[in-house]
Amino acid sequence: MSFALPGFDLAVFVASTLAEDLGGPLGAGGHDVTSESVIPADALFTGVMDSRDAVTVAGLPIAEAFFRTLDADVEIEILVAEGEQVPAATDLMRLRGKARALLTAERSALNTVQHLTGIATLTRAYVDRIAGTGATLLDTRKTIPGLRVLDKYATRMGGAQNHRMGLWDAAMIKDNHIAVAGSIGQAVGAAKAAGIVRIIVEVDRIDQIEPAIAGGATHLLLDNMPPEILRGAVTLVGKRVPTEASGGIRLENIREVAETGVDYISVGRLTQSAPAADIGLDFANV
Repeated sequence: MSFALPGFDLAVFVASTLAEDLGGPLGAGGHDVTSESVIPADALFTGVMDSRDAVTVAGLPIAEAFFRTLDADVEIEILVAEGEQVPAATDLMRLRGKARALLTAERSALNTVQHLTGIATLTRAYVDRIAGTGATLLDTRKTIPGLRVLDKYATRMGGAQNHRMGLWDAAMIKDNHIAVAGSIGQAVGAAKAAGIVRIIVEVDRIDQIEPAIAGGATHLLLDNMPPEILRGAVTLVGKRVPTEASGGIRLENIREVAETGVDYISVGRLTQSAPAADIGLDFANV
């Protein structure tokens, strides 16, 4: 198995997650009292992980890492690709190994796949809704603390592009920054003088557009503008910089927003409010 994401340590994630569930690190007091007391040490199980709903899959290699951490000899067959859309009742993974290990790892593996697949599935619904408009869906920094890299991986599996990964890779000048700096021009000018290449500026009024562009903004976030105002803003910008719509966007209205001509649409709900996918793991005696 090979799974790597920049900024994400799979081994550390698996170890810390298991330690949380086991009451301590493996080999240092952490244990599963149920499996240890109920399951014979030499018992083997086979199992199938499946989805009860139609989903866009994400996180199976991470689930595999949980099982392999507790049973290095486990036999695992991943049956679908990351980012694949599958119908309900689809088998996602087959595995065979030590019963104690598989039962101990089950919840951590399922929690991860359910969470990431839920994000990917919701993201795919938004992506499909704006298909053909030319707009690109973006995620946001509204992620579960400690899971940003994984949450943003899941949005990519759903067909979105990542916005900023954090506070370090682009400047995003918002209303509070502008209020403290004194004006849009002063805030953008200071960021430009600091040598920042990507300068995103949030504007919520048409009259803020020209000062932002003149100051050196490389991207405009058009915040909470209704479609008719958005359309005018896009026309005024005239492709001088990319435009992004944000705020109050749901499945019901994203198509109308996309048809205003904006380049990007960012949706915090992708990671903030995605429901967990209904995925289970059923075991059977060998």
